[in-house]
Amino acid sequence: MPLKKAKSVMAGRLEEFKELGILKGEPVVTGLKKPTRKQGVRILVDGYGEREFIRMNSNSYLNMGLRQDLIEAEEETARELGTGPGAGRSMSGTYRVHRVLEERLAAFHGKEACMIYSSAYAAVMGTLAAVVTKDSIVISDELNHNCIINGIRLSQPKGKKVYKHNDMDQLHSRIKESVGECRRLIIISDGVFSMRGDYAPLREIADMAETYDEDFEEGVLTIVDDSHGVGTLGETGRGAVEVTGENRIDMLIATLGKALGVNGGYLVSDAVVVELFKETAPFYVYSNPITPSEANAAIRALDVLESEEGRRMLKSLREMADYFRKGLTDLGYEVIEGIHPIVPLMVRDTNKTRALVTHLKENGVFSAGVYYPIVPRGDELIRLQVNADHTKEDLDYVLSAIKKFPG
Repeated sequence: MPLKKAKSVMAGRLEEFKELGILKGEPVVTGLKKPTRKQGVRILVDGYGEREFIRMNSNSYLNMGLRQDLIEAEEETARELGTGPGAGRSMSGTYRVHRVLEERLAAFHGKEACMIYSSAYAAVMGTLAAVVTKDSIVISDELNHNCIINGIRLSQPKGKKVYKHNDMDQLHSRIKESVGECRRLIIISDGVFSMRGDYAPLREIADMAETYDEDFEEGVLTIVDDSHGVGTLGETGRGAVEVTGENRIDMLIATLGKALGVNGGYLVSDAVVVELFKETAPFYVYSNPITPSEANAAIRALDVLESEEGRRMLKSLREMADYFRKGLTDLGYEVIEGIHPIVPLMVRDTNKTRALVTHLKENGVFSAGVYYPIVPRGDELIRLQVNADHTKEDLDYVLSAIKKFPG
């Protein structure tokens, strides 16, 4: 078998992952109990029978995916149009509901146009593949998401430069040293950083892009992936753009699969940009879109987010995140200060982090440990994520479990 030699190498890599303690595995959720007034979502997990777990590692910040109106919107469209799009967008895979969703998302972000991708990961990869030329330099925050890192690799720019996390002085230096080296400069950053819950200083980034735009023949472009920000930050849920008061970002990417509770990703920008990318972005042209039923559910999620109910949900999410963050600090734990429902508990030791994750699981709490070498040694943490359905009783239970940790 030709696979035999390669399979041996692959098995060796898996063994390395086990030894390093970074083998993820896939815990299988076998059931879910919807939230009540006294408790949030509970999940059942394969191998644990009917034992219920509090979910503190979910990106479903507003718990939209369990809303009956979203479920009905998706079911209604699936019955009418089927379960899949059947083709790519440029063939027969564009349905009216896709266009309506794109119009709604563009208006929501105050941009001219939008294009939907199968995921936010695909949106980042596709956008960079379409916008980066052989005479471009890309400047990236050191803590940007894996999709940005791989998107830059795929797009093969003339050069890539990295600046320390949110260090605007170093970003300024990277821009200055790029003058005369390329025709097009691209600055890319997460909006909200997925492991820390802090956000990029978008106003300073946009100011620098404007200042140096004349120094590059094709200008300075800004791209932000705010998948963890949209639907969580700001009074209206418009993310890092809203909390920084900055809407000069040229291309904004986000997801439908986190706070909006559905599936897919999207890009909003000027109409010319979107029109060109619909012709050239490989992850758009050569891949199916989200299903029409998912698109209709996403429209309903936007309806909710833009309503008074949505504002109340966002307010409750902020209050619960603040409550939980304060509870951890009162226990003497170090957290990264912020306003996002990602609450990183800084353990700063690999073995202790693993032990605390295990302890929480034994006490009915699912959490996500982040260990060396995924993060630098000494930066090990547990990423705890507050959702809008979490009650104070839920969070108090999690805090009490952490307080009992013998480490």
